Amino acid sequence: MCFRFDWLLLFQVYVSLASCSELLSRHKRVWIIDSFTIEEGHKGPFPYELGKIKIERDYRVYFNLHGEGVDQEPKGLLSINKETGIIYVHRPVDYEERKLLSLKFEAKKTDSSPDTKLGIEISILDINDNPPRFQTDLFEVNVNEENVQGSNLLTVVAHDRDQSGTPNSTFHYEIKSVTPNLPDTEFFISKTGLISFRGCLDHEVAEMFTVLVEAKDHGEVVSLSSSTTVVVHVQDGNNHLPSIIGQTGTGKVKEHETGSSPLRLHVTDKDTKNTTAWRAKYTIQGDEGKHFNIETDPDTNDGILTVIKPLDFEEGTERQLSITVENEAPYFSCKVKERMSTGLWKVENIKGDDPGADQPQSVKVIIEVEDVNDPPVFDMTVKDAILEENGPLGTWVEKVTAVDPDASHANDFVYSIGHDPAGWVTIDPHTGNITTVKTLDRESPHVVNGVYTVLIHAVDDGEPPQTSTATLNIHVTDLNDNVPQMASDYVDVCVSDDPTTVNITAFDLDENPFGGPFTFRLLGDVKGKWTLNPKYGYTAGLVKEPGVYAGKHTVDLEISDKQGLLGVYNLSVIVCDCSMTSDCQTHRNAKITVAPGTIAIVFASILLLLLLLLMAVLITCKKEFTALPFGDAYGETLLLSNTEEPGTDCKVPDSILSMCMTQQQQDSSKGQGLQSVVQQTQVLTKSAPQDMEQNYQYNTVHKQEDISHQFTSSNMNQSFLQSEMTWDSQAASRDNLKYQGQDWNMMNFYHSTNSSEVQEATLLGLLHRRLLVLKEDQADYQPHIYANEDLDNFSDLDAISIPDDNSFMKSLTDLSPKFNQLASICKPPHLQK
Repeated sequence: MCFRFDWLLLFQVYVSLASCSELLSRHKRVWIIDSFTIEEGHKGPFPYELGKIKIERDYRVYFNLHGEGVDQEPKGLLSINKETGIIYVHRPVDYEERKLLSLKFEAKKTDSSPDTKLGIEISILDINDNPPRFQTDLFEVNVNEENVQGSNLLTVVAHDRDQSGTPNSTFHYEIKSVTPNLPDTEFFISKTGLISFRGCLDHEVAEMFTVLVEAKDHGEVVSLSSSTTVVVHVQDGNNHLPSIIGQTGTGKVKEHETGSSPLRLHVTDKDTKNTTAWRAKYTIQGDEGKHFNIETDPDTNDGILTVIKPLDFEEGTERQLSITVENEAPYFSCKVKERMSTGLWKVENIKGDDPGADQPQSVKVIIEVEDVNDPPVFDMTVKDAILEENGPLGTWVEKVTAVDPDASHANDFVYSIGHDPAGWVTIDPHTGNITTVKTLDRESPHVVNGVYTVLIHAVDDGEPPQTSTATLNIHVTDLNDNVPQMASDYVDVCVSDDPTTVNITAFDLDENPFGGPFTFRLLGDVKGKWTLNPKYGYTAGLVKEPGVYAGKHTVDLEISDKQGLLGVYNLSVIVCDCSMTSDCQTHRNAKITVAPGTIAIVFASILLLLLLLLMAVLITCKKEFTALPFGDAYGETLLLSNTEEPGTDCKVPDSILSMCMTQQQQDSSKGQGLQSVVQQTQVLTKSAPQDMEQNYQYNTVHKQEDISHQFTSSNMNQSFLQSEMTWDSQAASRDNLKYQGQDWNMMNFYHSTNSSEVQEATLLGLLHRRLLVLKEDQADYQPHIYANEDLDNFSDLDAISIPDDNSFMKSLTDLSPKFNQLASICKPPHLQK
């Protein structure tokens, strides 16, 4: 049988039915069990007796206790006397940690299994040992100044760990203090912990409030409480309007100028700096032309007035503006009218748009416009004129008109041409009349789509000068002043047994109706050779008849426009065999591709030839005399002259000079000047030493017949002049300067005259000058007589051995050019063969 007792302590006794049945079948026992409770936080001493379990029995019983507080957590809290059944408590217990202990009770005989098992629950009695606790010891909140009373600022929450539903865990909130305590602001808290205020918030009066909030329980024995601190930060609102305290700046601006700042407004504001409640916002009234803009200096909150659109002095010398200043944040105000004992107070809240609200401050300013030099203004910036091409010079084109807006500089300007690409027009600087100075040509590259554009300037005399520009578009009308032209002056056609057609295209620089389509007509004898089909249009067909042979042909072609203006052209037609190539053009292109290489070869050859000519000139112009070496190697080509100094026996005998004079007189009739020159030469040569005459005669007689025919008169003249220049320089080195100047004069005269007779006379005069010098140099010359030579016997000289192969005679033909010159002089050109 199972039973249950309840009194403050709930006992549950669980007895096994089998056990109960067994006990009932054996014995009838009476159980006396008291109720047990443990008060939390008992102060001792420990252990103390909690209670005793009593059992009516007629035999000895032993008791055991198991479960929470004994051999389960919290271990060691409880114990039982095995013989007496007294339960002991060994230490204090906390209700908040353990509210109920569940245990098992056993009673058994000695050395036998348990007779009885009971379940026991011991309750822990709660005491008020925990005050209400807030979530944190400090709460902070930011509140806008413009918040109205009754607004929810913050909700605080506390919790009590004591037994729920008992006075120990029941508590309430209360505001213990507010710092600072202001007459127009009062904080309160609701039962749920919601904090609000009555009256008004004013950042300038108090930027922060410290509110001490308490939570207190309703314990019967003792009442416990705790507190937290709530810090309310009041954010500044715009409850103070900005005030203008002054202005700086010139208040002047030049006309046509932008970006300048003529004015700066200074303001003050009691609200917190660098907030939307402090930053100023400016507006401008009275600026109909939108010429001004005002911006806020982010550091000083000043208003900076700036010109954004040019002003015109002529439209007004000053501008009157009204500038208003306010804040970025909307304005508001709050005033306490009456403090009520309960509920909210009576306050007056005003916003910027509400009636009775303070209005933003405004100030009137005057901006003075300063006059500057304005450029002249054309009444029309773009003008059009129509003019016929090929018109006479001085034709009036158009007139431009400009005015100077400056009152003090009216009409003090001139007109000029700014851009006239072809130089066709001019302008009167004072009237603006534009006339032509050249003939207009519609086909000029400067005429685009029939329009010729000229830029006109108007320049005043201000400081600095100002210029304005107008555009004149001259529409040039067309005339039939251009004949039709062929697009190409040659065509190619292939040889064929059938008629072959090739297209001929024409064009006309003139526009319609002076252009195409064109009429084509063949001229000359073209019957059986060439025909046209078609012969009217922009392209005609030139038909080659089968009888036209291959080669280059010229066809005379007449092309006339719609007005009958015609042009005649020579059309080159190349007829070729196209069996090897597709057409003549391919063959032509192949030839053209070879041309660059051929041209390169030709240019290389020319350069090489010029180089060789330059080397020849340098060699022939060399003035330094180089003596030929004499030795055995030259014995076969040089003749001995029996003189001690080779090369000085240049004396001409009288017989030779007489023979030269006789031959010159027989060939052509010369002037008395030529005869006198020859006579002077004869006189001079008669006084030369006899031995020099013999030597000269020996060498000359044997050589002149072989070498005189090798040179023409012109070659002799040029060679003689070159040798004369060389000889003059050598003579000058020997201090014979008195003849050198005369020789140069004669040589200049030789080059300046075109008469061959006078030139030959001049050459004889130069020879005369040379003989005079030789005579002076050799006046004291005495020939040396060698011991082994027989001067009386000249047969030895004749007995010189000459090879049979004519090598000696051949060597005579290669003598020095000086012998050639002498031979040319002595033998006229018509006798040289």
